[in-house]
Amino acid sequence: MKKYKAALMSKNPEGIKKIYTQKHIDRIAEITDLYPEVGTVEHVENGDLKDVEVLFSTWGMLSLDAGQLAKMPKLQAVFYAAGATDYFAPPFFERNIKILSAWTANAIPVAEFCLAQIILALKGYFQSTRRFDCPENRKRDLIGPGAYGETVALIGSGAVSTYLQKLLENLNLNVVVVPSFAKNREELIEKVFATAQVVSNHLPNRDDADGVLTGKHFSSMRPGAVFINTGRGRQVREAEMIEVLEKRPDLTALLDVTYPEPPEEGSKLYTLKNVFLSPHLAGSLNDETFRMVDFMIEEYERFAKGEELLFEVDPSMLLSSVLPK
Repeated sequence: MKKYKAALMSKNPEGIKKIYTQKHIDRIAEITDLYPEVGTVEHVENGDLKDVEVLFSTWGMLSLDAGQLAKMPKLQAVFYAAGATDYFAPPFFERNIKILSAWTANAIPVAEFCLAQIILALKGYFQSTRRFDCPENRKRDLIGPGAYGETVALIGSGAVSTYLQKLLENLNLNVVVVPSFAKNREELIEKVFATAQVVSNHLPNRDDADGVLTGKHFSSMRPGAVFINTGRGRQVREAEMIEVLEKRPDLTALLDVTYPEPPEEGSKLYTLKNVFLSPHLAGSLNDETFRMVDFMIEEYERFAKGEELLFEVDPSMLLSSVLPK
């Protein structure tokens, strides 16, 4: 296996060590010729990284322009131990530098988070807990249909949805998936909102998905249905959703993402009893972040051996992309 000249890179050198443990750094040093410091913009500008061929990074990766990248003429690949690369990738693509991302690793905890919420939603957990405020409702309240034979809809077919589908195979459920780029996506979304007991949003974070989930969809939901959003808040027309949730206290919204994040002060999302907010924590956090580094180290090893890469980012995957024709 070839030993490429490598460097860790981040705008926050100390912060990167929360994701890359010493064990990870030691492993990278073993399989590469590793630069002894975490690369920063100063290192780039000074030409200290002129011989570096691969970079390892995570959240906090530098957004370098063409002139700065020209000072790293030997750079071939970036191994990014996190998910979305939109904010830094375009100038790298212009120089034919590969971007490898741990989006699949980051999808795993999101899918696990959704699995937990889906099971609780089907059991009627969220409806029952909010009814518990009233003494007359403190009884064995059989609200939910249960996790057997019910319909669960996943809007989107990317990495999170794909892994969640595998997890849901262990349950006796009717799982319906709306493909992210289906030509009749709007029609399919309307159908699943009207028929599923639980609707979980997994649309990709792209401009063409803005505002696709509307008040009409929420109005059509079955009595007692639950909406889960771990996608992006901007994919929901929140004012319209709030209006429906005010009129339909039987519905429940479990929102790990909002637009903006967190919601503005005074937002009804804070006060509606049928809304459960969490602070965008479904993705990798704490120990889960180490999985992303493991994925990127393994990807580097494939790269160094000349093997097929599993997690290469294509420019068409970026946020600004439009639906394929």
